[in-house]
Amino acid sequence: MKYVRLLPQVVEITKEVGQYIKNEGDNFDRKKIEKKGLNDLVSYVDRTAEEMLVEKLGKLFPEAGFVAEEGTAGGSEDKEWTWIIDPLDGTTNFLHGLPLYSVSVALAYQKKVAIGVVYEPNRDECFYAAEGKGAFLNGEHIKVSETASQNDSLLATGFPFQAFEKMPQYMQVLDDFMKTTHGLRRMGSAAIDLAWVACGRFEGFFEYNLKPWDVAAGSFIVQQAGGTVTDFEGDHNFIYGKEIIAGCPDVHADMLKTIEKRWNS
Repeated sequence: MKYVRLLPQVVEITKEVGQYIKNEGDNFDRKKIEKKGLNDLVSYVDRTAEEMLVEKLGKLFPEAGFVAEEGTAGGSEDKEWTWIIDPLDGTTNFLHGLPLYSVSVALAYQKKVAIGVVYEPNRDECFYAAEGKGAFLNGEHIKVSETASQNDSLLATGFPFQAFEKMPQYMQVLDDFMKTTHGLRRMGSAAIDLAWVACGRFEGFFEYNLKPWDVAAGSFIVQQAGGTVTDFEGDHNFIYGKEIIAGCPDVHADMLKTIEKRWNS
């Protein structure tokens, strides 16, 4: 497909924006932190990074619209082709000086992702995939873990920071996983969590109340790396449905059973 040829340029653009963020982070003034809502932080770095992505990706593929966290290209998300972008996934980490955040870029046709790129500038790690071409980290082919059991897995998650109505169920899920895995990690960037599932560092990841730009690229990379991705009901509404389970196939199946048992109880 013609769009596959865009991947090298998308990788280049994503890395350029990531390096801008990293450079700004070296001397970031925390007095410039702004609040969009409850525990929802932003700064000029997010906005400038998104403007860079919209400008450069827009020139690369003018026919495509945008689904973007900061709304830079508002009104263009109803097109057949769309860029789904998070200019800085892990904003809270960035604003507090924690060197773990990413740039996430996906290209979708009728809401089905065809290209995904996640770049973590502090480790200079770029994860990317195109439909049917496999998944890669800095040019090397990657696959999900071959671990066959949740009991032998390391999982990632995200803590609720706005939607607290499901806290009792979430705590029950955490309790189950703490007793039946090697451990749980909370990195602060869903895109990184997913990329690390794709390369086998984590066996699985789950979270709720996420947005499309948080998961579109990373979930696609997991799939292209041989992993399984669903929502909490085992269906495929994980990009727009605000719930996601991603993992190597056997562990994903175990995670789904655990979450289904608790989530709607």
